Amino acid sequence: MSIPSRTFLSTTPKTLTCNLKPFAGFGYSRTFSRLVEGKDGQRKNRKSDDCKKSVKHEYEGKWNDAKIRLTTCDPHSKHTVVNSNSPQEVAEKQEIVFTYDVEFQESDVKWASRWDAYLLMSDDQIHWFSIVNSLIIVLFLSGMVAMIMLRTLYRDISKYNELETQEEAQEETGWKLVHGDVFRAPNNSELLCVYVGTGVQLFGMILVTMIFAVLGFLSPSNRGGLMTAMLLLFVFMGIFAGYASVRLYKMFKGTEWKKIAFRTAVMFPATVSAIFIVLNTLIWGQKSSGAVPFGTMFALVFLWFGISVPLVFVGGYVGFRKPALEDPVKTNKIPRQIPEQAWYMNPVFSILIGGILPFGAVFIELFFILTSIWLNQFYYIFGFLFLVFIILIITCAEITIVLCYFQLCSEDYLWWWRSYLTSGSSALYLFLYATFYFFTKLEITKLVSALLYFGYMLIASYAFFVVTGTIGFYACFWFTRLIYSSVKID
Repeated sequence: MSIPSRTFLSTTPKTLTCNLKPFAGFGYSRTFSRLVEGKDGQRKNRKSDDCKKSVKHEYEGKWNDAKIRLTTCDPHSKHTVVNSNSPQEVAEKQEIVFTYDVEFQESDVKWASRWDAYLLMSDDQIHWFSIVNSLIIVLFLSGMVAMIMLRTLYRDISKYNELETQEEAQEETGWKLVHGDVFRAPNNSELLCVYVGTGVQLFGMILVTMIFAVLGFLSPSNRGGLMTAMLLLFVFMGIFAGYASVRLYKMFKGTEWKKIAFRTAVMFPATVSAIFIVLNTLIWGQKSSGAVPFGTMFALVFLWFGISVPLVFVGGYVGFRKPALEDPVKTNKIPRQIPEQAWYMNPVFSILIGGILPFGAVFIELFFILTSIWLNQFYYIFGFLFLVFIILIITCAEITIVLCYFQLCSEDYLWWWRSYLTSGSSALYLFLYATFYFFTKLEITKLVSALLYFGYMLIASYAFFVVTGTIGFYACFWFTRLIYSSVKID
């Protein structure tokens, strides 16, 4: 008889006892009590033998009645099992017969409060510290953005609009100097459209999931409810992904919208699916019960190609039928040469610097999320998480606007991809923190377990990159259109 290496029994504290009773022919039977609701609405304890009928005690082979006395949990000693005993040594190919007996007893805890023992926050000061820490970052960035918008930009726009002579116009400097190139389509514009559309899809999924969680619709008593809700929302948000990607593609004077819609529907799910299939194959190789069965994988493929892909095409069709966005200024036919930049305006350096503050706004809450995922602890403080998410959005938008303004003042008009990568680089710090967490908090020694950890964290970091990058891109997109529509261009 094969047995699992571990058997876990999760129960509410002080409401469960274990009683063992002899059963001729197998060793021990199970007695079961079920909770029923009385007329007064209270849960009452009622003995039931229904479970006896549904549980089939079978033994493969010839049973020996002389060896039915248990050695580890002997009922004749009238010893109640209250916790796990020390591990029992088992010789190779030795036969072990095991059973358990569960009896539920009436509890004073009300049915609506049955999860309070798990969900009660014993120490919420660290979460408030996280919120305050993030708010300080937001206030700092908001002050910089306000200074740029109210002082620098106002002065610049007033000066540019007061230019009267041609000589003065030729001496103009700063961000207005690149007005003829700032809306020039970037390199790999199709890929940028795909990433922006995917980011809109993920952003919508996260936002709606957060709202449902804050309102209490995603209870921890429903195991897998959070993941199911996220998958379904991701599928139905495909219509917004198609609309956003094709609308941006049409602004770049593109005509093959079906190709963009298809790449938007396939690229991110295909990348995640490839990593997931490799990880699931490793789990199958270990003969673990945690592997996703073929039926579930088939259902996921059906959701992907049967619902998500058509919705992306519907959104793309609607976006392509809309009139293209008009640029505030005309684009020159010949690209302007970008002057040599200072070392601190190097693209790699500024992108890496831009990702620090968004990560700093969320890293404290990230610790509790990783703990809930990898150390089997409940995470149900979605109110705090929603506040941190709002702060993350503001931080990504503001740091990207600040760095984009400095870039344009340096007469570097290649802002499209840099705006996406600036806030998206926070995903790099997330993965580095996950690596730090692995070596300091987890005690994982097996190679397969380590590969599972880094594989799933790679998926999470990739999704984080797409979401934060999209937030930064749209912030810069709005910022550039705002400032260049405010000046007079001859």
